Amino acid sequence: MVIRRTLPRSTAVLLLPVVLAACAALPAPEVSSRTVPLPQVLPAMKSFPPAPPGKGRPHSNADLARDFLELSFNMESGKRLPRLTRFETPVTVAFDRPQNAQFQADLSDLLGRVRKEAGIDIRQGATGTTANITIFTLPRRILRAAVPKAACFVVPRVHGWREFKRARRNGQLDWSTLKRRERASIFIPSDISPQEARDCLHEEITQALGPLNDIYRLPDSIYNDDNMNAVLTRFDMLILRTYYDPALKNGMSEAAVRRALPAILKRLHPAGEGLASDGISRTPRLWVETLETALSTRSSPAKRLLYARKAVAMAKKNGWQDNRLGFALFVLGRLSLGRDSKTAIASFSRSYALYSRIYGKADIHTAHVALQLSAFALSTGHVADALKLVNANLPTVIDAQNATLLATYLMIKAEALDDLGRHRAAATVRLDSIAWARYGFADLQEIRKRLAETTALKPSLKKLRF
Repeated sequence: MVIRRTLPRSTAVLLLPVVLAACAALPAPEVSSRTVPLPQVLPAMKSFPPAPPGKGRPHSNADLARDFLELSFNMESGKRLPRLTRFETPVTVAFDRPQNAQFQADLSDLLGRVRKEAGIDIRQGATGTTANITIFTLPRRILRAAVPKAACFVVPRVHGWREFKRARRNGQLDWSTLKRRERASIFIPSDISPQEARDCLHEEITQALGPLNDIYRLPDSIYNDDNMNAVLTRFDMLILRTYYDPALKNGMSEAAVRRALPAILKRLHPAGEGLASDGISRTPRLWVETLETALSTRSSPAKRLLYARKAVAMAKKNGWQDNRLGFALFVLGRLSLGRDSKTAIASFSRSYALYSRIYGKADIHTAHVALQLSAFALSTGHVADALKLVNANLPTVIDAQNATLLATYLMIKAEALDDLGRHRAAATVRLDSIAWARYGFADLQEIRKRLAETTALKPSLKKLRF
């Protein structure tokens, strides 16, 4: 089974890393009893066009070969895979039952990108018909009861929920026993936002087609449990194009694939031939398990915070100056909110500085951290600083196609504009935030809550001590 991990929205770090809380010395705002009125006529929901995000980063072909092998012959659990397996093309994808227009459009956009950018012969079949990959939707409570850690997941060989439940303990769902891929089922909650459903489509269809592993050190990929990237990147498309290259075959061993990769990558990615390796080592399993304990809502808050500190310390001890240290600092900052303001802001600041240095300020990693810093700036009355951070990161967030992050940035911008007396502009931005929030959050009550949380960030004169 391959799952997409998630955390509840109230404490989200991965899928929805935008829950706001003041991390200054001021008391945390009480928002549970507050309501924020929405306009009588809601703006239409906004969504993104099917465009590839960003320009992508340069990768040497030596690094691409290393990453391809680690993605393709390992699973998230650490289990090794004995052979390469994939579908024989053409590949068909179908919904089990009719879906809403947005979900249908997001699937169509994704398959179009995979055909164009990864070169895979993939198409959508008629709803309810037999397909290589079938997408099933069930209430979240049913999925969580069976697989508590999963937001959504993909399994091989079976078709539908009944077959999945029967096959859970008989070894049929073991990817390592496959000799080729013929059929897979994807399970997605029916009661989540359009963005969450789209993100599940990108993650699970990609893993149904190709690599089953996630690697925390990858900076620009959805094959990373940090979930900083919400949609398939150029790196991901190159990995998929390589996976379905004619020079590779079902059943090839890792050694055989390793021998074939240099010629494949030279042909598919000539720009990577002259680039030096980044020299980044593989991640020890102990660090992965430590970080996952910090992210697990099954652990106590104190234990999660302790393990986040351990993950940061281990990253530093190993001398890492890459995504692993940046993300561990981000997690430590998020878990410190409302508990240790000094640690929270220090962790976010260090994460921001690291991401800015290695990836640049126009980067989705930097934007995730900058959101927390802009919330902090607003909460301490540094309105101009908050507005500067928001405006600097909006283009990156739009390019990364993250409506949840975008809506929250716009909510902060509206509050900042109000504080500066620019009320008409604030009203316009707030409407825009609601339009994006309808895609990112969907539920109107959730949107009201986010608006209230953002409004509550602003310090009142009674709270401020001069």
